[in-house]
Amino acid sequence: MRIATRLLLAFFVTLPSLGVAQGAPVANNEWEVPWGASGRPRDPYVAPDGNVFFVGQSGNYIARLDPRSGEFTRYEIDPGTHPHNLIIDANGLVWYSGNRNGMIGSLDPVTKKITRYPMPDPAIRDPHTLVFDQKGDIWFTAQQAGAVGHLEVKTGKIRIAMTGQNTRPYGIVINSKGIPWFNLFGTDKIASIDPATMALKTYALPNDRARGRRIALTSDDVVWYVDYTRGFLGRLDPKEGVVTEVPMPGGGASLPYGMATDDKDRLWFVESGTKPNRLIGYDPKTKQFFGATPIGRDDNNTVRHMYFDKKTGLLWYGTDQGTIGRAEVSKARVAM
Repeated sequence: MRIATRLLLAFFVTLPSLGVAQGAPVANNEWEVPWGASGRPRDPYVAPDGNVFFVGQSGNYIARLDPRSGEFTRYEIDPGTHPHNLIIDANGLVWYSGNRNGMIGSLDPVTKKITRYPMPDPAIRDPHTLVFDQKGDIWFTAQQAGAVGHLEVKTGKIRIAMTGQNTRPYGIVINSKGIPWFNLFGTDKIASIDPATMALKTYALPNDRARGRRIALTSDDVVWYVDYTRGFLGRLDPKEGVVTEVPMPGGGASLPYGMATDDKDRLWFVESGTKPNRLIGYDPKTKQFFGATPIGRDDNNTVRHMYFDKKTGLLWYGTDQGTIGRAEVSKARVAM
């Protein structure tokens, strides 16, 4: 399939950093994973029954945490899978990306049955981040392969669009119209894809050093990203092609990484380069950073991906120190 690529130029505005507003830190707590940090527990996601599932990327497992009792349950998967990310459908099936064996898997936690969906091209060995669209189908990135794909859950059919050598597609989200948006972490661009034609559109960021790593959407379909290399929070208005940037409170070495949007259209992200690492919110209406909260047990506690649970108002994350955590972000307020 021929992939049409169109570069859309953007206008750039850089705003001054407003610092972090005064106020109480966000209430949060963490559970230590019993199998240790070496298994790289990460990317928690809340199931319909309130249990929290996550992957052990190096440990080669899927696990469940019951946050009410603190009990962990481990599910073994195929050796060599190295699951990178998971999401859970309305029926409680756990879908995960096989980052080393070129497949997407689904796990039934009740029967422990695993169904495998191999990539149609053996060169695509590293499915990375998964997201559901409005139809319940799955879109995903494959970073090293330079690809974005679509898995039709009902049929198992997979479509692939190549994004180019060294483009490194990374975080991915779906807007209200069913259009996937994703970072091209190897370049200074953000991209979207037409779900029908698989044609790509790319949007240039303000600086050739910019590297958007994770991405989020507000309810108006405005695209937000964190610039990992330069320490900025970015806003891309797809209608106008305007990019606005705000320097991170932690500065150019803040290394913003995990990112999510809450039920009040506020952005949350982790500065993984600050000591200690910090969870910080940003309110687009007031243009204020707020709720700065130290997280983890030491100065190297990178949060790579976060999930906001609308039912409970809790933000879930995993850390490199072997913990699964949650923060009560819905209760956080900008100080008056």
